[in-house]
Amino acid sequence: MKFMKLGSKPDSFQTEGDNIRYVATELATDIVVNVGDVKFYLHKFPLLSKSARLQKLVATTNDDNSDEIRIQDIPGGPAAFEICAKFCYSMTVTLNAYNVVAARCAAEYLEMYETVEKGNLIYKIEVFLNSSIFRSWKDSIIVLQTTRSLLPWSEELKVVSHCLDSIATKASIDTSKVEWSYTYNRKKLPSENGNDPHWNGMRKPQSVPKDWWVEDLCELHIDLYKRVISAIKTKERVSADVIGEALHAYALRRLPGFGKGMIQNGDVTKYRSLAETIMLLLPKEKGSVPCGFLLKLLRAVILLESGESERRELMRKIGQQLEEATVADLLIRAPADEATVYDVDIVQSLVEEFVTYEQNAHSDLPMEHEFQEVRSPSRMTSDASKAKVAKLVDCYLAEIAQDPNLLLIKFINLAEVVSSFPRTSHDGIYRAIDMYLKEHPGISKSERKRICRLMDCRKLSVEACMHAVQNERLPLRVVVQVLFFEQVRATTSAAGNSTPDLPGSIRSLLPGGSHGSSRSTTTNTEEDWDSVPTADDIRALKGELASLRLAAGNSDKNGNDGVKIDAEKVAAGKMKSVLMSKIFSKLWSSKDRSVEISSSDTSESPTPGSVAAEETKSTQSRSRRHSLS
Repeated sequence: MKFMKLGSKPDSFQTEGDNIRYVATELATDIVVNVGDVKFYLHKFPLLSKSARLQKLVATTNDDNSDEIRIQDIPGGPAAFEICAKFCYSMTVTLNAYNVVAARCAAEYLEMYETVEKGNLIYKIEVFLNSSIFRSWKDSIIVLQTTRSLLPWSEELKVVSHCLDSIATKASIDTSKVEWSYTYNRKKLPSENGNDPHWNGMRKPQSVPKDWWVEDLCELHIDLYKRVISAIKTKERVSADVIGEALHAYALRRLPGFGKGMIQNGDVTKYRSLAETIMLLLPKEKGSVPCGFLLKLLRAVILLESGESERRELMRKIGQQLEEATVADLLIRAPADEATVYDVDIVQSLVEEFVTYEQNAHSDLPMEHEFQEVRSPSRMTSDASKAKVAKLVDCYLAEIAQDPNLLLIKFINLAEVVSSFPRTSHDGIYRAIDMYLKEHPGISKSERKRICRLMDCRKLSVEACMHAVQNERLPLRVVVQVLFFEQVRATTSAAGNSTPDLPGSIRSLLPGGSHGSSRSTTTNTEEDWDSVPTADDIRALKGELASLRLAAGNSDKNGNDGVKIDAEKVAAGKMKSVLMSKIFSKLWSSKDRSVEISSSDTSESPTPGSVAAEETKSTQSRSRRHSLS
């Protein structure tokens, strides 16, 4: 820290109690100066020789035959006046970054100009400020901090503006020219850890990080901090990401509990103003601030009940880079008056902001892009972002699905926002659906059917398929879909076809296809399709799929495509007959009617006897399942 000593005489100021100060000399004092609640017993001559204001005040008191004057509004109070008084007595006084502004403002108040006496206090302080303080990084920050209690004097004397310019200039300088000390405890450089490689047998010079100045500025009050950041931005030499890092560090320091995603009890008005100011200072460039920081800031403004316009603007920024977020970032607590644990509505709004941003970004492309190749780099980047957001939402849904008070409609609405996004796998949404079904066993068949429509069984991994076919929480139609697509994938991959076209016989078994020979049959069996399968149902279906796999495998070994197709049709026909027999046996109690329908539906099967046996077994299984439910 820089300092300057003024005067050469010993300090002879004495204290009596808390409110009396006097000069210990042989000469009796002839004037009393009241500064606030402190009385100074001094001598007129040394004071009047350097202060024009005291000359005027003493002249006024002489007219009133009084030796006492009163100064109530001097900036810096008794401490600053004492510095000026000691200078008048030529006593030793030390100026530094903590007291120099108070002394400068007090000297201005007392009118200690060069016109009164050469080498007066104002002149000496100005030299000290310009030659030392404003050239020092840390002293400039300290001085700027002290100016806040000395407004408007420090502003009018341009001390504030000089500090701002000094700090902004140093923060904007090339890092290779930084030669002063600074605080940097947030993270260590490789060279500071002793891990930096050597260059030609000698250690490389320690490099200065781009954000070297960030931590020191965290000491400033928010009003001054705002002005410093604005001044740095005006220089246009510091990148947006460094500005963003500075705001992040300041929020961590100044908002208690911010790092944990919560705001501790305290002055709500103060913290609200602080959070809103940080939002205003955020750089406009996308990606300049980590999405996690923006989401923490969103939590803060929600808890502090900031204005709606500020909240919407912050959500817009988050939506632009939502793919960078994590599930933990999105777990924002719901208001106290809501039954749910987390605020699902605000997450849905963020995802919708992302969708809007992506749509606008695509619509803003030049017209010639419409005639270029569909998989342009911008399109691929957009698809990659959408895939990340889809995965993020899937994981978020799996977390909130464990809330017993979460409404199905909120789960579905959020999932549908990203339903059209590209996904390599639907394992994430399947896991979320399964978690919801597990935690909400009382939902109706129609609700179970609706939530299961969110996933595409064709995009489940082998592991997910293995889990799904044994999942008794899924409707029968979903289990059938999973079984068929898993089988088709196995058989077609053996044949080298990565994009199989399902045979008509298999397609007819899928929900939404033809479940029987007439439209009325499909309508009548919808309830059965939406029922939850039992373990016996699943074993029967898997047994028939094994037959299909075996038949397809044999045909593949023989290299006969025609035989393979016939085997698929035969095995698929067997499965169709098993399923339809189970369904029809529930609708018609007449044994003859069941036999007639079974005979009609199994005309493709080469072994009607075995089909009849499976029909009886399946009917018993379905009967047991309904009796248990």
